[in-house]
Amino acid sequence: MEYVGLTRKELAEKAGIKKRALDAYLEAQQSIPPADKAIKIAAALGVSVEYLVIGKEYNQAVYVSRYLQFKDILDDLAILPAGVLGPIKAVIKTFAENERKKRNQPTDMA
Repeated sequence: MEYVGLTRKELAEKAGIKKRALDAYLEAQQSIPPADKAIKIAAALGVSVEYLVIGKEYNQAVYVSRYLQFKDILDDLAILPAGVLGPIKAVIKTFAENERKKRNQPTDMA
């Protein structure tokens, strides 16, 4: 709203909703706009509803390409019983946490 240079009153008018409703949506996250109102607000701001809600765009192509390489593993995991999945998840989580720590550590040039 600020980036586009609109006041609450202007945004409400542009979106065709009551300012009081917009205030409720913006203040303390006490009220979530219905889909039709969210679409109007997003359109008035020139953003997607997704951006309005989560602050970033969802790029399905990036998501799919990122996880497609693991499809065979995911298919295999899907057929395993729940009792087996717990330990597998724990092992994966441990390795991933160790890798994150390695990547976040500065390189020692001494």
